[in-house]
Amino acid sequence: MPQPYRNGELVIVIDCSDLERSARFWASVLGFTASRATTGPYRSLIPAGGQGIEVLLQRVPDDKRQKNRLHLDLRTADMDTEVSRILALGATLLTEQAVVEDGSRWHVLADPDGNEFCVLQPPGEP
Repeated sequence: MPQPYRNGELVIVIDCSDLERSARFWASVLGFTASRATTGPYRSLIPAGGQGIEVLLQRVPDDKRQKNRLHLDLRTADMDTEVSRILALGATLLTEQAVVEDGSRWHVLADPDGNEFCVLQPPGEP
C-alpha cells in the first residue's frame, strides 16, 4: 500500500552506485523488504508490513560531491544503540560528538555511497 500524498503517491529516492550493496544496507537499517534484483537501475524497498513510504534506490554513474540538501532523519529512543547498530551495517559516522539542539540529540552518518542521514533522539527520551 503506497504512502499517499494529496495528488498521488510519495516515494523517497536515494542515489547510489551499487544497487545490491545499497539494498542490503538500507533494508537492514530500515527493516524494509527489498524487491527482486533486476538488470535496470532501480531497486525498491518496501516497509515489511507493506504500508508506508517506498524507498527507491537509483543507480547513478556520478559520484556524490557535496552535502545532501535533503536527508533522512531516523528518530529513535536510544540514539547510541541505534548509531552503533547502523555503523555495524556499514555506515560512517560524520560527527565526533552528538549535536544537541532544543533538547534533541543527533549524529550525522553517511551510507556506503556517502549520502548523509541523521539518527536523532527527540527531547524527553532517556
